[in-house]
Amino acid sequence: MRIATYNVEWFSYLFDDRNELVHDDSWSSRHNVTKAMQAQALGLIFQAIDADAIMVIEAPDSSPTRSGRVALENFAEHFGLRTTAALVGFANETQQEIALLYDPAIVSARHDPGHSDTAPRFDSTFRMDLDIDAKMDDVVFSKPPLEVALTTASGFELRMIGAHLKSKAPHGAKGDADAMRISIANRRKQLAQCIWLRSRVEEHLTAGDPIIVLGDFNDGPGLDSYEKLFGRSGVEIVLGRSGEPEQLLFDPHAEAVMTQPFGARPTTSRFYVRPEKRYLNALLDYIMVSPDLAAKSPKWHIWHPFDDPECWNAPELRDALLMASDHFPVTLDIDL
Repeated sequence: MRIATYNVEWFSYLFDDRNELVHDDSWSSRHNVTKAMQAQALGLIFQAIDADAIMVIEAPDSSPTRSGRVALENFAEHFGLRTTAALVGFANETQQEIALLYDPAIVSARHDPGHSDTAPRFDSTFRMDLDIDAKMDDVVFSKPPLEVALTTASGFELRMIGAHLKSKAPHGAKGDADAMRISIANRRKQLAQCIWLRSRVEEHLTAGDPIIVLGDFNDGPGLDSYEKLFGRSGVEIVLGRSGEPEQLLFDPHAEAVMTQPFGARPTTSRFYVRPEKRYLNALLDYIMVSPDLAAKSPKWHIWHPFDDPECWNAPELRDALLMASDHFPVTLDIDL
């Protein structure tokens, strides 16, 4: 099986209020890229990765007037993809849903949110002291993670959680001091979301459930200077670095950065930093697996057009990856 995660920058803007793909020369959210250009690039990429199940981050909007599920299924039909079924969990107000696009001949999937005292449902509230003032704060997800119960055609059952955790960027800051204040506050919220997510992961690991946690974590080991202030990254919290071996998740790209912090760093995203007139690469997207799945010797692949020879040597795919989004797909091949 091939499982993927892909953050598609403002996918929602490519669909009209009838959930139909807009394939014209109007501008997309990508700089100097039309909707037709972005849509065609995405179609080529989804065809190339040919995954059995894709966790789509920033999926099309779900609202009283729009359906992210229908939009994704229309996208699959337009480009002749075999992933003809889509699943959306708790809709949010950001126009950036988390959705699973999958091949119904290979897997069946249902939204199956959990709830407990230690890890309430992801569309509710998590209580913790964020700023060490002896007062409990309310933590919420602007984009509640998508919890999926997945069953393969052979009958193998596993859990899957798709996540898009809070950005730490100091949007709206007025000066350096304000940027620092916002960055620290955002990191506290992001870490709180990771603790909440980790609590759910531990429940599944304790129950013996094979589990995959995947998506955009807006974080990674050694990614910014504020990590030293809090001791560890959100990714390390979700992986469970301080736990028992049977309670640890594994992602080789996160492992590479944690064990060789000064070595070559894998990256999954590429952003233009306008004030500095340069591009910044970052490792933000992960596919984490439980120990029982890691024992099956899965293979991870980042579809980075500059780092992966197969992508570089396929000019049409290389150009599509650069045009379609500021993130690149990550795939996992595993025998289930």
